[in-house]
Amino acid sequence: MCAHVLVAEDDEMQAELIRRSLLAEGHTATVVHDGAAALDAARRLGPDLVVLDLMLPVVDGFGVCRVLRGGAQDTADIPVLMLTARSAEDDLLLGLELGADDYLTKPYSPRELMARIRTVLRRSGRGVGVREDPVARAAGISVDPVRHEVRCDGVPVECTPAEFQILLAMAAEPERVFSRRQLLQATRGFDRASTERAVDVHIMNLRRKIEADPRRPVRLLTVFGVGYKLSGGRP
Repeated sequence: MCAHVLVAEDDEMQAELIRRSLLAEGHTATVVHDGAAALDAARRLGPDLVVLDLMLPVVDGFGVCRVLRGGAQDTADIPVLMLTARSAEDDLLLGLELGADDYLTKPYSPRELMARIRTVLRRSGRGVGVREDPVARAAGISVDPVRHEVRCDGVPVECTPAEFQILLAMAAEPERVFSRRQLLQATRGFDRASTERAVDVHIMNLRRKIEADPRRPVRLLTVFGVGYKLSGGRP
């Protein structure tokens, strides 16, 4: 079972722990840190599951769940696993009444969270048979989130953790144009001190590793005024 999971958690260390646990299970993950970003990502990506912290800034977990369940069909049926530091019965009941499929009270162990995620995915029928092979491939590049391995035309490529996450995000959605901000989000947990301009440095370094001529890239392309994309075809 392989699924794409949206993690909405404002604690960056906790979010990174969840993300790594998901990758170790063969899933892919998108991490956001506030409720507004969670709603945007849910509409845009259509994840198989949302792991939703209750105490989010901008829009809290209750609000996110309410909007998802009251929205279009493409978000209304996305399973939601709610994480809460609250153990009050009223809060837990409200979360379930708003449409959360399950909840987990903090603190919890990563093993318990992964077990709950497996159960919710199994019940919902999502993630079954969808991308049984978790490797993302585009433009002669393969990115394996389980083995944490990158290959270019079959040749292993050494990447920093931030470079790996950027390349994984882009290879999973070839031809999609990513803004610097979106690519910076992919590096959270590895590159917390970075700015959006630091993404340009990561892109430059990646081009040195995957392009025959980094000054004339044919795989990792600039979309002027917007950001970057990874070509969907062979170079």
